[in-house]
Amino acid sequence: MTSILWLRRDLRRSDHPALLAARDAADGDLVVAFVVDPALWESGGPVRKAWLAATLEATNEDYDDALTLLWGDPVTVVPELAARVGASSVHVTRETTPFGHRRDTAVADALSAAGVEWVETGTPYAVGPGLVTNGSGAAYKVFTPFAKAWRSHGWPEPAPRPSSLPLRKARNDSKATEALREALAAPDLPEMPGAGEKAAAARWRGFIDDALPAYRTDRDRPGTDGTSRMSPYLKLGVVHPRTLLADLASRRGAGKETYVDELAWREFYADVLWHNPSSAWKDLRDALGGMAYDDESDAVDAWREGRTGYPIVDAGMRQLLAEGWMHNRVRMITASFLTKDLHVWWPVGARHFLDHLVDGDIASNNHGWQWVAGTGTDASPYFRVFNPVTQGEKFDPDGDYVRRWVPELAHLKGKAAHQPWEHDDGYEQGYPERIVDHAEERREALRRLEATKG
Repeated sequence: MTSILWLRRDLRRSDHPALLAARDAADGDLVVAFVVDPALWESGGPVRKAWLAATLEATNEDYDDALTLLWGDPVTVVPELAARVGASSVHVTRETTPFGHRRDTAVADALSAAGVEWVETGTPYAVGPGLVTNGSGAAYKVFTPFAKAWRSHGWPEPAPRPSSLPLRKARNDSKATEALREALAAPDLPEMPGAGEKAAAARWRGFIDDALPAYRTDRDRPGTDGTSRMSPYLKLGVVHPRTLLADLASRRGAGKETYVDELAWREFYADVLWHNPSSAWKDLRDALGGMAYDDESDAVDAWREGRTGYPIVDAGMRQLLAEGWMHNRVRMITASFLTKDLHVWWPVGARHFLDHLVDGDIASNNHGWQWVAGTGTDASPYFRVFNPVTQGEKFDPDGDYVRRWVPELAHLKGKAAHQPWEHDDGYEQGYPERIVDHAEERREALRRLEATKG
């Protein structure tokens, strides 16, 4: 009998338990498929679509040009594929997001009605969400004790990469292939990183050999190539975090420990979302339920387009539009500006990020926004308001990051790029003036906080 491996957030061949389960179940052929779901596809920005398309091209090569591409609602097209190829089982990596879980339940029911077995093996995480609990069996609500328990729980070694597979290619859906082709041909796409497992492995090897020792400090400097840039690969499952953790096991030093903590944050937020599905788009904590927020306005458009008049904010927002990526420190600064300076509820910014980020993961993205907004777990207190000037001067002290993304300030040397209003020639290249006064808006944010207590 034939088995199907339905790929989603696991676009790789290495360290893939669901693939091994599908191979072992195949008493004959193995069909590897990906479904382009229009409900998800049409909401993505051009960079995000192009990154997925490029990654699927690389995945197809990894599977010896045998990847089957489908278009449509998985509840319909996956059972249709199973019937067409005579499959007895469909194998997946278990999905843990609210949307993915609901979708998979519906697909599994449809397959069951047709007599096809549904098999879930592994998750996109080193430790599956819901498996790390405290002494009473409850979920952790704070990162530090979660991270300690997560490390103690441990994870298995990476699964072996199969050298040969009984692959059978089914017919591609022309709508899927055309959509992916158009995505790669979209105008004004930035230069993206190399796609696929080989590119991810090369990037990872370069990082741990060259940048890992200084990661604890350099990771906060957006003008320095001090981060791993593995998040786009982790988002699509081109590499499994278990693989990275195995490589880090033999390393020593502060950089290694800090990087493991960053992976733990990703797993923590996935765990939080698993236990609290509504926190995807609603406040995790209701302490600020009475907070007064402003409606979207021209100021929010200026934030989206990188025209706020605050250089570090505008640099980050322009990087997002150009690359589909933003340095993590700058994500926090830009999120604070929207929620505390413009007084806008965090889902407005979270949606914009997910529309454009190639690494847009709903658990990490939306709970990261709540950390800044003060409504999430391990929440930054609402009265902690990032000052965009001092943040810029501290983490981009030479102004290199600002000048790269805000060319109107290229004539200002050093940290002068962070305060063009302090220089006679600061605005001579057309940079916009500040849309708000940060000091005044900070006071307004604190006033609104006090009002919630009343």
